[in-house]
Amino acid sequence: MKTISKLISIITPSYNTAKFISQTIESVLAQSYQDWEMIIVDDCSSDNSIDIIKNYIKKNSAIKLITLNKNCGVANARNVGLENARGDYIAFLDSDDLWDKNKLQEQINFMKHNNISLSYTSYIKIDEEGEVIGKVIVPEWVNYKKMLKSNYIACSSAMVKRDVLYNQYFPPLKLQQDHAFWLSLLKKGITAYGLNEPLLHYRVRKRSISSNKAVAAFYQWKLYRTFEKLPIYKSVWYFFNYAILGIVKYVR
Repeated sequence: MKTISKLISIITPSYNTAKFISQTIESVLAQSYQDWEMIIVDDCSSDNSIDIIKNYIKKNSAIKLITLNKNCGVANARNVGLENARGDYIAFLDSDDLWDKNKLQEQINFMKHNNISLSYTSYIKIDEEGEVIGKVIVPEWVNYKKMLKSNYIACSSAMVKRDVLYNQYFPPLKLQQDHAFWLSLLKKGITAYGLNEPLLHYRVRKRSISSNKAVAAFYQWKLYRTFEKLPIYKSVWYFFNYAILGIVKYVR
């Protein structure tokens, strides 16, 4: 099923991912849906990421590079990308993740034909060498209350209509900034809908800050208390659900 072409802005924060960035860009170039721009925001990489990106820009002008003068973290990089995006739809892709070749086509069809403002997909987990280590099937839908229990939306699987992003930015958290971002959208009364098909390969890296469960738990609690301003009893309840669901996800 074809859809009326709409520009999709792909926002990719980049920081020292020279090992993976080529594969990420190649997965965008291979998309069956070709009406896109890719905005890569480099957060002061010290490896040769920028050289790799510039080589791709020479081959395809739809790829754009913004280099920041100061390292401010992934949330800031995504916000810079949002400020420079021109698309009718916004998709997010981290610089070490990969998309299935039909990801954009299937997702934009799904959204347009069902009048959806925010969508996400199931995904396959891979390790640093690209070996499959698991699969995550997402729920059919999530609203604000359901999303408080767990972050069901992998950032690199998400697509959102631009017209619902007025004054929406990623908060300056080292972790859980994407969870906070989805909550801010869902709080408006939006319901997000999931595609059961795993259209993303999500890379799990051993030394990433998100792999530290204690640190992740700290920022999850901070999300409830500081950003959502939930009372203590609600924070405890949702944190309990977050912990249980996290264990279930880990066991799987």
